[in-house]
Amino acid sequence: MPKDKTRKWTRLDNAAKIFPPSNMGTNTCVFRFSCTLKETVQPELLQQALDRAVEKFPAYLVVMKSGAFWYYFEETALKPQVVPESRPVCGTIWQEGQRGLLFEVSYYKDRINLEMFHALTDGTGAVAFLKTIVYYYLLLAHPGAFGELPPVLPEEASEAARSSDSFRKYYKRVHGRQTKLRGPRAWNIRGQGGERENLLVTEGVVPVKAVLDAAHSYGTTMTVYLTAVFIEALRKEMPASEVRRPLVLGVPVNLRPYFPSDTVRNFFGMIDVSYNYSERSGKFGDVVSEIDRGFKEEITREKLEIRMNKLSGLEHNLAAQLAPLPLKNVVLKLAKLSAERNETAVISNVGKAVMPPEMMGYIDRFSAFASTLKLQLTILSCGDRLSLGFTSAFLGTEIQKNFFRILSGAGIPVEIYCNDFYPGEGEEQHAGM
Repeated sequence: MPKDKTRKWTRLDNAAKIFPPSNMGTNTCVFRFSCTLKETVQPELLQQALDRAVEKFPAYLVVMKSGAFWYYFEETALKPQVVPESRPVCGTIWQEGQRGLLFEVSYYKDRINLEMFHALTDGTGAVAFLKTIVYYYLLLAHPGAFGELPPVLPEEASEAARSSDSFRKYYKRVHGRQTKLRGPRAWNIRGQGGERENLLVTEGVVPVKAVLDAAHSYGTTMTVYLTAVFIEALRKEMPASEVRRPLVLGVPVNLRPYFPSDTVRNFFGMIDVSYNYSERSGKFGDVVSEIDRGFKEEITREKLEIRMNKLSGLEHNLAAQLAPLPLKNVVLKLAKLSAERNETAVISNVGKAVMPPEMMGYIDRFSAFASTLKLQLTILSCGDRLSLGFTSAFLGTEIQKNFFRILSGAGIPVEIYCNDFYPGEGEEQHAGM
């Protein structure tokens, strides 16, 4: 691998390696995190805030290059520039041969957007970066309004710790072959009005307390409850001839609570949870119970470690290391497409965007969206505002409508924000449900 004499380079972490070859169609491997304020964004102050924030995240000041065997990051003197929002949500940031930064900060009216190429970081890292930008922006926009505030990032975490590859830190060689019996192929969404050139974005905003109350009425967590609602919304669109197939949702899991890490790079794993209506009662309470069981069974340190080590084994395998990059790209792309055929959709709960209480009066909500070849729901809360961000590669919206109708039917008030190419083909639409 070529090494520049004046610029440092780093390997992509294990999770990042799948994203360059998976960049196709509406799956640009880009996610968007946004903060909607209660005031109009001032671009010049946002630029100053970004300049200060990026000093805390030097690992993001890189470009991606291709070597003979792997892609790698190289540090760059490029500086991020704030721009007015103009591209489709989760639009392309990186293409082969491109030498720009792997993230973009934009603004639209009262909204600050951060879009990042997934090879750079995961949702946890992106939220930390956006929170830091918003933190410095509000300090600049309202000087003297807050007094002494705690730092938005833990000060005890060193730059080396934030830039570290935690997959390498925790990797253990897996001895022996571990096989998993694969059940029936998952139901795949069809007939949703055809495919789109750009993602369809639909956001629902609900009170955190109302969703927690609904979840607690079933004796479960918010994530499990919303996963069960998503599965029920999908079931309503299943053809009768396909009911024998399970509904399978891919669920990204933040590994930091299980393997302590301060990294702002990727550090997540994937699990699957499923429900088969042909084999169970189909009652909503049973869906919740089965999904709850699936989460508890799959999200343990032991099982997450097995998956992490199995996936990390590729980069430690001598034959894989010596395979040329074009061959690796083909293999990884096929592996990604194969994995997607065994998932109906993806649901990702990024967690909470926690800001200093003194700043909450200036913030409406944080939101999150992710690119996909299918349908994905990304969940993010701030205070009592919970954002439910759907992204879809399909024209139809029946599944999203089903989801929000189920929540409304449970007595949860829902605000809907929907748009095709905001702020492109028309203004943001808003409707209560």
